Amino acid sequence: MSMTGERGSGANGADSAGSADMKLEVLTVPVSDVDRAKEFYLSLGWRLDKTPPGVVQFTPPASGCSVQFGPNRTSAAPGSAQGMFLIVSDIVAVRDALVAAGVEVGEIYHLGPDGRGSGPAPDRRSYLSYAPLTDPDGNGWLFQEVTTRLPGRVDAASTSFGSASDLASAMRRASVAHGEHEKRIGEADPDWPDWYAGYMVAEQAGTELPT
Repeated sequence: MSMTGERGSGANGADSAGSADMKLEVLTVPVSDVDRAKEFYLSLGWRLDKTPPGVVQFTPPASGCSVQFGPNRTSAAPGSAQGMFLIVSDIVAVRDALVAAGVEVGEIYHLGPDGRGSGPAPDRRSYLSYAPLTDPDGNGWLFQEVTTRLPGRVDAASTSFGSASDLASAMRRASVAHGEHEKRIGEADPDWPDWYAGYMVAEQAGTELPT
């Protein structure tokens, strides 16, 4: 059934149910041992949220979606949650930090024309570099490196950065690109703040990058 079938005045109608905010905020992860799972997600550096009794909830850094677990939260078998993505701007730095903290993270790999290869994508192109992570029950997570979004995935009018490190990484990439821009124009660019801003917004929204 179409979500707009019972409400709305048409595809572009202001009353359409599809225009209502629907924020994905919580995913339930099936676990067999709540205390063990709690210790694991704490080790990742995720925020432990305040919740009603019987519910344990964690939020990854800069994430708008949380995960929760607890007794009788789901009938799904422990370990059956798979293919959950954790998007990062620097997969090498994230993995190194977690390994240094004692967390077991799988080796980084990338997908390319010849299939799966070891290490991050040679050109560090978005969506191609991964690292697996499993919790004690076997629930499967995948770190995925994304710096430039595919067109249409982000509203350029509402560009935002979830953390200071993400903002700093975006600024460093803009700095490198701006250096190439100055080489092309053959002089220093006095309007570099505007260029940086345009580059960072375009990169996140997946639109054409300035040159």
